[in-house]
Amino acid sequence: MGLFTKEIGIDLGTANLLIYVKGQGIVIDEPSVVAIDADTKKCLAAGQEAKDMLGRTPGRVLAIRPLKDGVIADFEVTEIMLNFFLKKLQLKGMFQRPTILICCPSNITSVERNAIRDCAYRAGAKKVYIEEEPKVAAVGAGLDISKPSGNMVLDIGGGTTDVAVLSLGEIVTSTSLKIAGDTLDRDIIKYVKDEKKLLIGDRTAEELKKNIGTAWKGFKTETMEVSGRDLVTGLPTSILMTSEELELAMRDSLQSVVSACRTVLEKTPPELASDIVTRGIVLTGGGALLNGIDELLRNELHIPVYVAENALKCVAEGTGILLENLHIVG
Repeated sequence: MGLFTKEIGIDLGTANLLIYVKGQGIVIDEPSVVAIDADTKKCLAAGQEAKDMLGRTPGRVLAIRPLKDGVIADFEVTEIMLNFFLKKLQLKGMFQRPTILICCPSNITSVERNAIRDCAYRAGAKKVYIEEEPKVAAVGAGLDISKPSGNMVLDIGGGTTDVAVLSLGEIVTSTSLKIAGDTLDRDIIKYVKDEKKLLIGDRTAEELKKNIGTAWKGFKTETMEVSGRDLVTGLPTSILMTSEELELAMRDSLQSVVSACRTVLEKTPPELASDIVTRGIVLTGGGALLNGIDELLRNELHIPVYVAENALKCVAEGTGILLENLHIVG
């Protein structure tokens, strides 16, 4: 292979970190969690192994999610995490330093953007490109955004939801909100605490959402047993939750996502809006997998809604396509 420069794309998500290596596809797809030793600041584990420790660590070990709401909350730990995974790829050595394309939410500040750039340079990049997530997600979902026609993408991640209308390869109107997968988990925790007087953890809430959650009333009618700590007795106990209760718990947050779509549609030039009426909205990101979310949007916005086939990997695969066409990246 000689001294080629490796080109890699990184989807630096609040919930998951995906790394795409040109010529190999997605090589890393792990939770964005790092476990570090509080005393020495050494990285003990990252990814799935560290996620399994969340909420279960002894005092000296900290399991941290360095990204919160799509923004880097802890730069030091983000860098540790990037280094950990890049080292895993063994990019140094036979290669020169890699060219890295990183995705970020569409509304981050230039300070945050520069910080992400610095992180990548310190992790050993030769050149760093930063692209906006909805654009990359659209490309990854297979939309041809280079033509002068309107494409609309709703990317619901762990920390942020991005809504954007694209044309001629650029974002025409967009908005980004900090209501996404994590918010829905917190909604469920709050509902169970208020209505059922039971305290459950983040992971339990996420499992409820994935297994029996629904965004559209009556779309799913299932029950699931969950365990937690009874707020009255203080002892561990189990209760049954229903899909209907989860829809209620998540309703307000999902309505915020719907109104974000509305806002973007209202700001869209009429010619592009008419394209979207016929072509619809493409859903990407983990939130696209929530049962009934397409039904909810269809009913509220009265336009077609499609869930991308590779919803979870759209952004990472989009970086791959953009790496092939670096000439169109800013």
